[in-house]
Amino acid sequence: MAEIPFVELEKRLERILRVAGLGAEDAALCARVHAESTRDGVVSHGVGRIPRFIDYLARGWVDPQATLTPITRLDTLEVFDGGQGIGVCHALNATERAMALASQHGMGLVAVRNTTHWMRGGTYGWHAAEQGYAAIMWTNTESCMPAWGARNQSIGNNPLVMAVPSKEGPLVLDMAMSQFSYGKLATLSAAGETLAVDGGFDGQGRLSRDPGVIAATRRLLPTGYWKGSGLAILLDALAALLSQGNASHQIDRIQRGSGTGCSQIFMIFDPRHLGGQEACEALCAGITGHLAASEPDAMGRPVRWPGQATMNHRRHGPDELVQIPDDTWQAVLALPV
Repeated sequence: MAEIPFVELEKRLERILRVAGLGAEDAALCARVHAESTRDGVVSHGVGRIPRFIDYLARGWVDPQATLTPITRLDTLEVFDGGQGIGVCHALNATERAMALASQHGMGLVAVRNTTHWMRGGTYGWHAAEQGYAAIMWTNTESCMPAWGARNQSIGNNPLVMAVPSKEGPLVLDMAMSQFSYGKLATLSAAGETLAVDGGFDGQGRLSRDPGVIAATRRLLPTGYWKGSGLAILLDALAALLSQGNASHQIDRIQRGSGTGCSQIFMIFDPRHLGGQEACEALCAGITGHLAASEPDAMGRPVRWPGQATMNHRRHGPDELVQIPDDTWQAVLALPV
């Protein structure tokens, strides 16, 4: 396991992205986001995504010059076309615009069509929550897991992000509709670890906890079995409807890599219009206090809540060493700077 100072990691990623064709501002922004995701323990969608992103830029599947183009404006709802631009930049800009709408109206919804992979979805939930806003966000994807009852890949894992702000530590949920993402499977497989629960199917159609086997069959298990399958389908439909963009079966036809051509939704709420910031703080404190007082199960570990692990990572400070699997770090070192 490589241990890289956070600042060194961020600067190297910035140089790599500049060479790959990003402008100075976009390169710095993407480098920060990827470095922070890695620091927060999400290596698969941090530095783990950099080589693939560079490849997509080289193939022309991501247009580094594209900006958000307005399509529809309806008071609290706005729709933009992403022109296959940089997913991270588009998602942060959409979040900022939705926050501006929420500040004015109490709620703002920004939908983006024809965009590309937003990398770690939790980035945008944290961004909103750290500025005092609540959020519900999601993206659809290409078909990458079977719908419940199917053998072939027919639905996206359609990640969902939800956040409620608190100065003591916001509640932030970032989850795909698959029990485990392909990135997580790769991370665990490289570490020689098995899954804690069933995560997909083997070649004989049996449930498995072997990440390598599941990655090979590409038969991910929907979260909650049929419930996760149904939620993935509706998230897909709503993303396409609200953005006037592609649904998963239409993204499949584009065939330009993971996440390209997807539809994304950014819903933001301003607590100042909804009982006030103090009420929101009291709400989060009450929820986390109640959970912390819960009696641990047979495993004996304290009950955790969404966002707590990330907060623990972030308390180490900016000079911390970031842990990266050796093969992932070597792949990054191989990229031109």
